Amino acid sequence: MSYIFKLGNTNDFPPASQASEEGLLAFGGDLKPERLLRAYREGIFPWFEEGQPYLWWSPDPRLVLFPNNVRISKSMRKVIRDQKFDIKFDHDFKKVIQNCAVTGRKEQDGTWITNEMIEAYTSLHALGYAHSVEAYEGAKLVGGLYGIAIGKVFFGESMFHHRSNASKVAFIELCRFLLENDFQLIDAQQDTSHLRSFGAQTIRREMFLDYLEKWVNLPSLTGKWSK
Repeated sequence: MSYIFKLGNTNDFPPASQASEEGLLAFGGDLKPERLLRAYREGIFPWFEEGQPYLWWSPDPRLVLFPNNVRISKSMRKVIRDQKFDIKFDHDFKKVIQNCAVTGRKEQDGTWITNEMIEAYTSLHALGYAHSVEAYEGAKLVGGLYGIAIGKVFFGESMFHHRSNASKVAFIELCRFLLENDFQLIDAQQDTSHLRSFGAQTIRREMFLDYLEKWVNLPSLTGKWSK
């Protein structure tokens, strides 16, 4: 039998290995930067809907992508060659997360990106830990993604697109950037066919936590990123 832990005022979490079969580990606490960074370092992330308490998860298995294994189709290579989109990093983080919150997606009902989450991750962006990758057509934002970078691990959070392939190009450019800066792992959190098409794979949580122990304590690339 597994128990759902109630978090207190400290930033401590129970071991991720004690999560339920569905991956739910704890509830409560807050979304302050110190707690969020502690959670990600330990393989835990918040995921809840409006009106719910803060819920903290660590699923098993975990979907991950090694940046050097990213799969790029022939059609996507042509889109990139044609330079249909102007890709920027950390140009307008808040607009990216706001678009992620309101843009519908096939494999998800509703949104978990509440106003509290937007404020929390915008604070992490100001501290140099949360980053966005954006795709523009002219001056118009048409796709992008955001996530958290700690050590040499990028924890992907969400993506959106208003033009076909916009978020895909942004993701491919992110992978190139991560490779150039010696990142070892992208945490995709949830298992989706979209990310599997890029070469993402599931691994056991135990292995994921071993990777984190090795890589989140390496020097971090904090501050504003630029392409």
